[in-house]
Amino acid sequence: MRQVWIQSIGRPEVLTIKEAPDPTVSVGEIRVQVKAAGINFADILARMGLYPDAPKLPCVVGYEVSGVVDQVGEGVEGFSEGDRVVCFTKFGGYSDVLCVPALQAKLLPDALSFESGAAIPVNYLTAWMMLVYLGNVHKGETVLVHAAAGGVGQAAIQICKHFGANIIGTASEPKHARLKEMGVAHCIDYRTENFEKRVRELTNNEGVQIVLDAVGGKSFPKSYRCLSHLGRLFMFGVSSFAPGSKRSLIAAASGFMSLPKFKPIPMMNENRGVFGFNLGHLWHKSELIKEILTQVVDLAEAGSFSPTVDKCFPMEEAAAAHQYIQDRKNFGKVLLTT
Repeated sequence: MRQVWIQSIGRPEVLTIKEAPDPTVSVGEIRVQVKAAGINFADILARMGLYPDAPKLPCVVGYEVSGVVDQVGEGVEGFSEGDRVVCFTKFGGYSDVLCVPALQAKLLPDALSFESGAAIPVNYLTAWMMLVYLGNVHKGETVLVHAAAGGVGQAAIQICKHFGANIIGTASEPKHARLKEMGVAHCIDYRTENFEKRVRELTNNEGVQIVLDAVGGKSFPKSYRCLSHLGRLFMFGVSSFAPGSKRSLIAAASGFMSLPKFKPIPMMNENRGVFGFNLGHLWHKSELIKEILTQVVDLAEAGSFSPTVDKCFPMEEAAAAHQYIQDRKNFGKVLLTT
C-alpha cells in the first residue's frame, strides 16, 4: 500500500509518499481499498506541530475515507467484499489500503460518489453534533457560521437550511456570491469588516442564537458578544494559530494568550452558553457517531444534503493540497484520491 507520511514538523513539502505491506484485517475489522480521503485542518496543524492529539512523528494522519471493502474480519456482520463504504478513522486515512473497525464504517449508497462520501464524516458529524445534538437548532433561529466556505461551514449551511434556520456567514469577499446562492442571508468579509459590529447591525442589536467558531484567539470573545439571550457559542478549532504554511510559535502563543476566560455569573445573567467540541475526542462514543453518520448519509442519499467537494488531489500531490487549503483557496472539501 501507499501512504502519505508527515516526516517532520514543517511546510507542506515534509509530506512524503511511502510504500508498505498491505495491512491484515483483524477480528471485528474490515479492510478497505481507499478511493478518497478527506483533508482537515487538524491534519495541517499536526504537520506544523500544533496538534497535541497527533501521533508521534513520523506518522500518517487522516480522519475519514471512502472506498471498497476487500476483506471482512471474523465477527463482522453487515459488510461483504465489494461493498462501497464510508469510514471515520483515528488517523491513518492518508492511505490507499486501510483496516478499520466495522463500527466505524457505513455502507455508501450508490447515489453518492466516493468523493461525496469522503467529504461527509468529519464535516457533517462536527456540524451536526454542534447544531443539532448539542445546539438544538430550530426554525427561525439565526446562526453565525465562521469560515462559511470551508468544509464544516458548508455542512453547517446545509444543516441550518434543513432545519429552517437563518445563516450569517463570514468569508473572503470573492466567495460571497456563491454563498448567497447557497442560502446564506448575509455575508461578512472577515478581512475588511468587524464581524461583531456587522452582526449587531444585521440583527438590530439582538444578536444571534448560535455561533460556530473554529478561528480561535480574539475571535472567541467577539463571537460570544454576538450572542443573544439563550445564545450558544461553539468553539471547535484554532485556525488563527496557523496563519501561514510555516509554524509560527509567536502566532500560536499570541492566539493562546488571547483566549477568553468565561465567567459563570455573567454567563448566567446573560443566559448564554459556551461549548467546546472536538470530534477526535469522541472515539469512545463510536456507536453514537455511527448513529449520526447514518442519519447524515441517509439525508444525503435523499438529496437533503449535497457535500461540497472543491478539489481532489492525487496522493502524490498531498503537499499541494495542504498548501491549497492554507492559502484559503478552497470552497468546500479538499480530498486526496488514489
